[in-house]
Amino acid sequence: MSENTTETIMGMEPEKGRWALVLLGLVINLCLGTIYSWSVFVGPLTTYFTSDLKQAVTASEILLPFSVFLAFFAIAMPFTGKYIEQYGPRNITIVGGILTGLGWLLASFATSVPMLYIMYGIVGGIGVGIAYGVPVAVAARWFPDRRGLAVGLTVLGFGFSAFFTANIAGWLISAYGVMSTFRIFGIAFVILTIVLAMPLKFPKAGWTPRGWKPAAPAPGQAATCEFRRDQMLRSPSFIGLWLCYFIGCLAGLMAISIAKPVGTDIGIEAGLAVMLVGVFAVFNGFGRPVFGAITDMFSPRNSAMLSFVLIGGASLILWQFPGELVYIIAFVILWGCLGGWLAIAPASTGCYFGTADYPRCYGVVFLAYGAGAIAGPQLAGFIKTTTGSYLGVFPYVLALALIGLVIAWGLLKPPQAPAGE
Repeated sequence: MSENTTETIMGMEPEKGRWALVLLGLVINLCLGTIYSWSVFVGPLTTYFTSDLKQAVTASEILLPFSVFLAFFAIAMPFTGKYIEQYGPRNITIVGGILTGLGWLLASFATSVPMLYIMYGIVGGIGVGIAYGVPVAVAARWFPDRRGLAVGLTVLGFGFSAFFTANIAGWLISAYGVMSTFRIFGIAFVILTIVLAMPLKFPKAGWTPRGWKPAAPAPGQAATCEFRRDQMLRSPSFIGLWLCYFIGCLAGLMAISIAKPVGTDIGIEAGLAVMLVGVFAVFNGFGRPVFGAITDMFSPRNSAMLSFVLIGGASLILWQFPGELVYIIAFVILWGCLGGWLAIAPASTGCYFGTADYPRCYGVVFLAYGAGAIAGPQLAGFIKTTTGSYLGVFPYVLALALIGLVIAWGLLKPPQAPAGE
């Protein structure tokens, strides 16, 4: 696609072609989100290193590349933003996709677990951190009228990924072995992201959807696209958004990281508990466009408060009335709300701080997810150890939800215009 075709996407008018960009972003994130299938690799990798290579490793050591991956994923995001504007979404997605595929490919040659930390965790994590924000930024720029829905559909792929890729990985591992599966995934991701990235681009400066006009800002509030990252960082609205995003992810990840053991603790058969986790993952995916649309219709503040009310309510009923039906209802809500925050936060960033410096702005906001992803499962494990029960986690999740509700009410408001604007 030539550079002079900004007004059309894949031969279509912008009004139709922009939806094609959302679909491309969804599929790109479907590839990037394969990290959520890591649990499928834990057993085969443990067997590979202990039996084939005669190395003494534990399952917990094999889990560490997952944490390393998520950490570098979150760290790479803020450093990528300015390069999206400088080199364009197509080129940055290709670079991120190649690094992601390279991480998987190099992991297939690992002869020790520390090599997995470097090849898969660091290289692959940086690759996803580079590429993940690009489809989000593209959707935010093309959809000023339905930003929450468009962003939610784009990140739906990341949340849905495990639903598809876990089964593919399981079949490939049984057919070709775990290291060959790494190799196949790596080559496939490089090819797919290069092809899918080709149409990605931002609209022309000043482009708006046909017939749409932005709402006039209230007195003293910022108009669209006025915040640079340094201005955003000085805004109380940024502090409120970052804290709410962190609490939403912390509370959600504390809960969903123990979904299966909570089920078995309350008497659900182990096989059913595993199957239900797959069902919950579907709600995690659909929570993104649903909460994205709610953010469009009812404001970031109201969607955040709704999320915290649902998280708190689900935690309360599971804590007080543990049972199979309550377990299913509570975890459907918890997984859906966690997915919802992956749409609320990027949509709120665009709504409050505009899209002129969006990639760099959302990169900083996304650090809240990284912090929650690292702290949530660790905190859940600590609480289980100290209380002796996984159900002991849910009073703390309830407390976090109440704190988040207060912060959203007090700080999650449209920002004042930056000084000097």
